[in-house]
Amino acid sequence: MSSALPTSHQALTVPEVMAALRMSRFKVYDLIRSRQLKSIKVGRCRRVPADSLRAFIDDQLEDAA
Repeated sequence: MSSALPTSHQALTVPEVMAALRMSRFKVYDLIRSRQLKSIKVGRCRRVPADSLRAFIDDQLEDAA
């Protein structure tokens, strides 16, 4: 299974998270607002640490099991 996550990036942009999760921009920002997906803000830029995205995916897999 190929991953849409860029392996060299430690912080992902919202469009990269959208592609990785195959979700809309609204849904990604909704996950950030609800604190299900951790993010940081640098100036006006929102970034999601790659570890946070992996943790979110792992949590979703645990909940589905």
